[in-house]
Parts: sequence; C-alpha cells; structure tokens
Amino acid sequence: MPELPEVHALVSDLGARLGGRTIERFEVVSFAALKTFDPTPSTLAGQRIESVSRHGKFLDFTVGAPDAATERSTPHASAGGGASDGQVHLVLHLARAGWIRWREGPPPPPSGRPGKGPLAARLVLADDGIGPAGSGLDITEAGTKKSLALYLVRDAAEVPGIAQLGPDPLDAAFTEEVFAGILAGSGRAQIKGVLRNQSVIAGIGNAYSDEILHSARMSPFKPAAMTAEETSALYSAMQSTLRGAIERADGLAASELKREKKSGLQVHGRTGEPCPVCGDTVRQVTYADSSLQYCPTCQTGGKPLADRVLSRLLK
Repeated sequence: MPELPEVHALVSDLGARLGGRTIERFEVVSFAALKTFDPTPSTLAGQRIESVSRHGKFLDFTVGAPDAATERSTPHASAGGGASDGQVHLVLHLARAGWIRWREGPPPPPSGRPGKGPLAARLVLADDGIGPAGSGLDITEAGTKKSLALYLVRDAAEVPGIAQLGPDPLDAAFTEEVFAGILAGSGRAQIKGVLRNQSVIAGIGNAYSDEILHSARMSPFKPAAMTAEETSALYSAMQSTLRGAIERADGLAASELKREKKSGLQVHGRTGEPCPVCGDTVRQVTYADSSLQYCPTCQTGGKPLADRVLSRLLK
C-alpha cells in the first residue's frame, strides 16, 4: 500500500506532468470505485488541472474551471452541470493494491468486461499545446479484493476519510509536544496501532510503522503512553524514517516508487532475513488480513512475540 512517502513522491511527479494540462475526458471503468455521484466524471472534460496535492495517503487533483477558449473548443466542457463554475477535486485513495501508471500516448481500445480487469479509471489529456494529446493516467488495482476509491467533490473535506484525518507528521506544527499529547491520550493502546490510525496521525501505514518502531528499538505491542525519553526517541525515529524515505524517492517516476520503497525497508516484508542492524532473524506476527515484522534483539529484548492477535508478550 502506498504510504506518505510514496504519495508525496507521486504528488511531485504527477504535479510536474499534469500541472496546467487540459483534460479531454475522465473515464471510470470500475463503477464500484467511484464513491460520489455529483459532480459527474464528464464534468472534468475541458477543464484544466491546477495542482496535485495530498492529504495523508489521499491524492488530490484540483481541477479548475475552463477558460473561454477551452470551453468553446471542447463540446463537453460543461457536461454534467454545476461544477464548471468552480473548482472540482478528483480525490484518489489507492488502498492496498491500487497504483497509477503514466501513459505517454493515447490509450488502447478497451478489452474485456468493464470493471473485471485491473483498470479502474483513465484520465486522458487534450491536445493543449503543452504535451502529447491522449497521454495521461491509468488508475489500476490488482487482485480481486477491490478497495480503491475515487471521489469527485467540490471541497476535499467532503471526503469522509479526509475529514477524519489526524495531523500530518511532516507538518511544521507537528512538534514533539504535540506527539507526546497524542501518545498520552492513547493510553495503553498498542503503539503499532496508534501509528497506523489515520484519525490520530495521517499517512503512516503498516510498512512505515514497522520501520519507525525498528528505528526506535521499540516493541510494536508497547503501550502508547510512555516516558518522555521514549517519546523523544520515537518522534525522532518517525521524522528520520519518513524524511529519509522521501529523500530516496525524490525525483523518481511513479513506475520506480514501489521498487524504491521495498529496497529501503529494514524489517517490513523481510521475515526470515537478517536484521541489518544486529543480524538477528527478522520475525513476524500474523493477523487476519495483515502482518507486522520486527527484530527481537533490537525491539523486544531478544524475546520473540507470540504470533497471534491477542499476544501481549512485551508491555
């Protein structure tokens, strides 16, 4: 699943490719992925992409109203009604298996039954004199469990997941004092779950929570309420882990980000491999729909955690 560093890099890459470009059309192939009904996808035709930004793990494409010349040259510029007088936000959450593929030329003709393949939606760019006509984005989702979500809204805050987001850990206002308050308020909740809770802290998922806790030499089952010294160590680990991942991903195209993420991980996804810090074997705890990885020597005093949901070996 793309997390804050990858979404941050996608914003940089896609912002450079799409900023100022005009949309020819936006096609939703998997209708289950579209979570809103007004504005409609046809509203985006003929409009200009003003910016690409993020909210936690959500991508936000801000689309502005067309200028007069574009409106005259694009018959469907105001189709769908209403939103052509102001901005529209195309908000995307890639979930576990979603991704974005940049396409240099016109899309191939559709094949197979709509919604049955990996293609969820397609953004096609117009002949606007800035870049090649027909280029754009293919939004895909692998696997049979479909969780990718698309929203077309007039205000990004209309998306429930965005409205409920906690503070961004890379925001200047997210100080160690703010973080200490969050941990104190979480009490005896496991720190792994607190770091992943998007309503508490935005953008950190399963992989980077493992990496942050490994860097802080802290058990994933440790209660969130902790000493000032432990809080400071965890805050520093969070900042260095996330900022380091962003630096490694800086300037990479979307097609390179998955490989970069995997290569930079110390323990997540590396069960059975030696810990790069101490050489101990990386272990995992498996849940119904996910798993975590950790190093016993670095994080749990050398004691393996019981591999079951209710394990509380290390407090």
